[in-house]
Amino acid sequence: MENSEIIVGLDIGTTKIAAIVGRRNEHNKIEVLGHGKTESIGVKRGLVSNIENTVNSIRIAIEQAENKSGVDVKYVNVGIAGQHIKSLQHHGSIIRKDIDNEISQDDIDTLHNNMFNLNMSPGEEIIDVIPQEYIIDAEQGIKQPVGMLGNTLEANFHIIIGQTAAAKNIYKCVRKANLEVVDLILEPIASAESVLSEEEKEAGVVLVDIGGGTTDIAIFHEGIIRHTCVIPFGGDIITEDVKEGCTIIKKHAEELKIKFGSALASENREEEIVAIPGLRGRPPKEITLKNLASIIQARMEEIIEHIYYEIKNSAYEKKLIAGIVLTGGGAQLKHVAQLCEFMTGMDTRIGYPNEHLAQEVTDDIASPMYATGVGLVIEGISRYDREKEPARAGDKKKSKDKDKKGMKRPSFLKQIQDWFERDELE
Repeated sequence: MENSEIIVGLDIGTTKIAAIVGRRNEHNKIEVLGHGKTESIGVKRGLVSNIENTVNSIRIAIEQAENKSGVDVKYVNVGIAGQHIKSLQHHGSIIRKDIDNEISQDDIDTLHNNMFNLNMSPGEEIIDVIPQEYIIDAEQGIKQPVGMLGNTLEANFHIIIGQTAAAKNIYKCVRKANLEVVDLILEPIASAESVLSEEEKEAGVVLVDIGGGTTDIAIFHEGIIRHTCVIPFGGDIITEDVKEGCTIIKKHAEELKIKFGSALASENREEEIVAIPGLRGRPPKEITLKNLASIIQARMEEIIEHIYYEIKNSAYEKKLIAGIVLTGGGAQLKHVAQLCEFMTGMDTRIGYPNEHLAQEVTDDIASPMYATGVGLVIEGISRYDREKEPARAGDKKKSKDKDKKGMKRPSFLKQIQDWFERDELE
């Protein structure tokens, strides 16, 4: 197998902006050619709050990645998340006119595109429609209906919805950084690609990505994504609690959380004390690690309660054999997996993206913090390969641009691109 095309993942997070340049090697592993990371100043809870600051951060991260990889970056796969993301389940069906012919890809496309006609609230748009299973003449559980015969073709769909304005702001920032967006990819799906195995997805698993501003959740069962949601809490709110509880500045609160923080107060002794430098010649401030852990545990319990509520709400609680996989920067907090197991009663492990990475990758990239960035590269490669498949099969006429026949609805990204071009012309 040859090396694949070079793909760039751009993770625009609340605490960091990370760019990862990678490709799939001959062993089917992801080879990271270079990466860049910078502090994210203009993003709050997954939403762009300052265009210029975000653009500058993107430029710095991309420049670092270019220098390390020797690749001139022009096209990027961008992650989209934030508290505006929500999902719903929907059932669709079509009655085929020509029942003597086999079900074709065009039939599936028609059914798929019908889902984009659902009524949305003002300012909302369907980002993605993911088929879960197909039903042909009341026969359920069909995963690949092409080539079968039947009168009625039905399917259950997982529909992901987001705010158009939030996506436009992300797109605008990337364009202002002189980059082109290849695809907007939902971050929980990207993270799942980098840290979950196919066996876990088949058995049933919850992917929890604890970021700075938000916590992303994706639930899989029988290899199919069943539920996605975004909780508007993350590592930043824990830092704020430490800042308020210990009456120290935010910079010191973040350092305390990273170096000495724990999600279980019972794991720390009363006599363990850390000193924080005083401001402007004031005496150092002493903080017990038990008190620090108590503050962190209280907020972490609240986040886990939200996670557990979403698991129960998905109706898959009893079917998740593989339990919970925690990833993201917040998953690096000590004893967080033990607290999660204690509160949910489900097996919990920390998810590292190194399962899909080539062996020569540095330890920092194999951190849960880069799960989304690595996942964007993996998902970007998969989508690129799928795009090339029709051409390989000599089916060039059946490319994605079926707009003329009304078969392929313009993607969410295409709609944003069209809006942006119209805006520039005006």
